[in-house]
Amino acid sequence: MTEQHKDNLVLFPKTLDYYQIQLTKMLETERYGDAKGLLEFLLQCHGDAERHHTEWQALLGWLDAAFPEAVSGLNPDGLLEGEEEEDEQEEDGWLKRKVIDRVQTDTEYIPKLLASLYNGDDPEQQLLALGQLMHVEHPDIENALKQWLARQPYLPSVQFRALQALRKQGSSGPVMFWRDGESLTVEAGDTPLAFAEFPPGIHDVLERVYQAAEVSDPTLSYFAEEMWKECVQSAYGSSMYRSMIDGSDSISDLWAAALHQLLLEKLQGKQNDEWIREQYGITAELRFRYEQALRWLRQYALEPRNS
Repeated sequence: MTEQHKDNLVLFPKTLDYYQIQLTKMLETERYGDAKGLLEFLLQCHGDAERHHTEWQALLGWLDAAFPEAVSGLNPDGLLEGEEEEDEQEEDGWLKRKVIDRVQTDTEYIPKLLASLYNGDDPEQQLLALGQLMHVEHPDIENALKQWLARQPYLPSVQFRALQALRKQGSSGPVMFWRDGESLTVEAGDTPLAFAEFPPGIHDVLERVYQAAEVSDPTLSYFAEEMWKECVQSAYGSSMYRSMIDGSDSISDLWAAALHQLLLEKLQGKQNDEWIREQYGITAELRFRYEQALRWLRQYALEPRNS
């Protein structure tokens, strides 16, 4: 983002609401570094955002004082800083040591985590349990997770985290899970552990959105990656995912157009997509597949479902 763009950032009301929600999520999940980065970005914004500057400045000051070591992996353009992978590795190392220490002092800790998966239905609790299971090896984890995934449908984000946990266990071979009444099967060892591990086609879509948003509305780029990550993880293992990773220019264009339109609808309430279709070259031949992709994104990005 250029300095000129930074000086003229004005947030739409829905965009401002979205950022507020993201900030709350970051604080709740103790992503203090990312919260700092978002606050620094928001303090550059004008319009309705200026009403919150005092509050944001105070919160940023508190975070700097309470967590001076927390570093943001976010860039105002929506791109990740070069040091993010290193920061994530350090955070993973800290969590891994914490979980291992807990396992060593409580031999029933892993069985308790697995039991919480089988007996609970809160997606947030499921994600927390799976996040801990990713950082420790135990002979009971692999089979328990495979059986748990095959029992019933769960939120796509939860299913994807479970698949990541299986890969961390060194699991291989087919894994079955349910999505919208359909049985899906993936190879356990192929599940990406980081966004960088997804096929090039996934990154091509995001790059196209960055380029278009830089011209039309730079603020969209800030959270385009986060939304796209959620969409890709929700699609993983499905026919839609196979379309996303196609890699051809036309397929990347139609998914980028659908993602950009979704961002506009969610943040600005815009429904007309004529400009989007023109910007991304959505021809008559691509129109049906573009609309199909957009319907899917609306369903899973805006209203995630268990079944």
